[in-house]
Amino acid sequence: MEKRTAGWRSYALYGCAIALCQPLAACGSAETPAASTNDKVAAKAAPAVPADAPLVIAFGDSLYAGYQLGPKEGLSPQLQAALTADGVVARVQNAGVSGDTTAAGRQRLTYVLDNAKVKPALVLLGLGGNDMLRGIGPDQTRANLDAMLAELKKREIPVLLTGMMAAPNMGSDYAKKFNPIYSELAAKYDVSFYPFILDKVVTDKALMLGDNMHPNAKGVTMVAEALAPLVEQALPNAD
Repeated sequence: MEKRTAGWRSYALYGCAIALCQPLAACGSAETPAASTNDKVAAKAAPAVPADAPLVIAFGDSLYAGYQLGPKEGLSPQLQAALTADGVVARVQNAGVSGDTTAAGRQRLTYVLDNAKVKPALVLLGLGGNDMLRGIGPDQTRANLDAMLAELKKREIPVLLTGMMAAPNMGSDYAKKFNPIYSELAAKYDVSFYPFILDKVVTDKALMLGDNMHPNAKGVTMVAEALAPLVEQALPNAD
């Protein structure tokens, strides 16, 4: 599987945005206002997803939850649309919570899995951005992600891990400990991996909300289109 990586420019610009917004100390923890009609995605009515379609759970923070976006603009509905357009039969369920840290995600993962109507065919796992914003030690982030991946492995649920990068203003020592977490855990658990969820999005202001931290509807479209082929490959019985 080809790994996609963000260029240094993506990294640097993302770091500038984080430096400006870090006092908020939470990725999307503020109340979500109604989405602007100008940002709504014009989409044709998608065909109904079969009731027995494989379940894909998108488990993450505000980047998954659709912060400040309309009901059809977040990652789950746009990934659903991208998969459907590619002829992939799957049902994508949004399990993103704005402001979640890896510790919070670790606490709620078993609840989400236990209460799913069917066993998930795939879980997208994307947490850690809020850990970095809050300056939580990378060792804690690693331990929490490791525990979640171990739980998913125990349940024999495939995973697509989406990574995050430490902002330059966090310092080189922090980055050296934080940045390798995702690739190393992906290798440890032999899961599918997308190194930087905001790759090729954070560098374009036209694809970002005003906070320069979260993608707008068009930005999420790019993320969904990048993830769709990886999801298709990661699903069991994929050719």
